Parts: sequence; C-alpha cells; structure tokens
Amino acid sequence: MSFPARTLPARLLLLEDDPAIARTVAYALEREGLAVAHSVLVHDAREQLAHSSFDLLVLDVGLPDGSGLDLLRELRGTATTAALPVLVLSAHGEEIDRVLGLELGADDYLAKPFSPRELAARVKALLRRAGTQAVAVAAAAPAPLFHVDEAGQRISLRGQPLALTRREYRLLSCLLRGAGRIHSRDALLNAAWGDDSESTDRTVDTHIKTLRAKLRDVDAGREYISTHRGMGYCLDL
Repeated sequence: MSFPARTLPARLLLLEDDPAIARTVAYALEREGLAVAHSVLVHDAREQLAHSSFDLLVLDVGLPDGSGLDLLRELRGTATTAALPVLVLSAHGEEIDRVLGLELGADDYLAKPFSPRELAARVKALLRRAGTQAVAVAAAAPAPLFHVDEAGQRISLRGQPLALTRREYRLLSCLLRGAGRIHSRDALLNAAWGDDSESTDRTVDTHIKTLRAKLRDVDAGREYISTHRGMGYCLDL
C-alpha cells in the first residue's frame, strides 16, 4: 500500500509580530496545503523576499521595526516584486485604513479579528487570480511518500524503511489509513494495544512522541503528525 507525495505547495510569507495570530494564520493556511514562512520584523521579511521566491505575502501593518505599508510601497516600486499578491491583515479596520492599504497596492485587506476560514478563502482566491499553480515534484511518476508492507509489517518513508516497534507500526498504519482525519486517543489505543488493560492515553502520547522522532530522522523538514488538543492526533500527507 502506497501513499503518494503531493505536489509542491504555493509558498507564502507571513509578516506578523503577534505569536498567537501567527500560529492561527499558519495553521489555517497549512491546512489548505500551503507552505508558510514567518517573519516578525519588516527587516527580516525584506531579506526573505530578496533571497527567496514567494507566491503571496500576508502582512501586518504595525510592526516593531516599522510599518508593513512602507514595505508594501517598496515592493510595488521594485520590478521583481511589483506583481506579488499582497493581503494586508491589520487591526486597523476603518474605511480610511482599508482604502489607504488598497491604494498603496494591496490586493486585499482583512481586519482583525478575522475568521481563519475567510482568510484561507481570500488567500486561495488571490492565488487563483495570480495564476499560481502547484509545481509538480517531478515530471515522472513520483515515488510514494509512505509505503506500507502489510505482510512484513514494515513502513517506509520516502523510500527509507522506518525502524518501528510493533506498537509504532500499528499506530502509524492506523493514522495512514485515516490520513487527514483526527483519531482519538481511545481509537489509537484500541488499534495498537487492543484489550491491554494496562495501557492508557499517556501510553499513546509517549509512542506518538517517539514515532514523530523517527519520522523526523528521515524527513527533518516536515512534521507529519499534528496534535489536536482534547481531540487526538492527525497525520497529514
């Protein structure tokens, strides 16, 4: 059983100094399959934009080292970034603030507090408008991301076998079969331990921790298993 790799996602840069808002934005956009880089300062964002390619910028206005609108003005005056889609995400939601942001070159303007779902929808609309398409990982048929050898009870990630214990194999198999869906601790406990009365939710948490470490050993740039507080765990392909 194989689980194919996805195409490379559109790359976004988020300029936001509030950690809680940054986490909310990143989570909402990454759930839509987008890759999010984060900067806290205008200076850092300017450096990232100069040295990396992005498909869209989401920026705050009031930042510790300046205004996001000043950066927006710079981008619109530079040939390489003049057409970069920009969504302003600001606590200043009055009409005059929105008009100023749009007149300076923003493609969209969303006031805080905001709905993460609306933000994701607006971002996707901007990407569609800009004609951004996901880039294929390779022209040929890509190698599977995960491959499960049920007979041998082995799982490979990106072609590399994982050194899994019997319980870890069962946990990862369960997560893979329901990839993208949140699995409760009880469901995972039943899948991996069955009627073992001595196992608890804490047992699941401990094994998920070691499983994450083994996945990270193969693919350090990505976190495959996400925690949903009070609900359980989800594996995202």
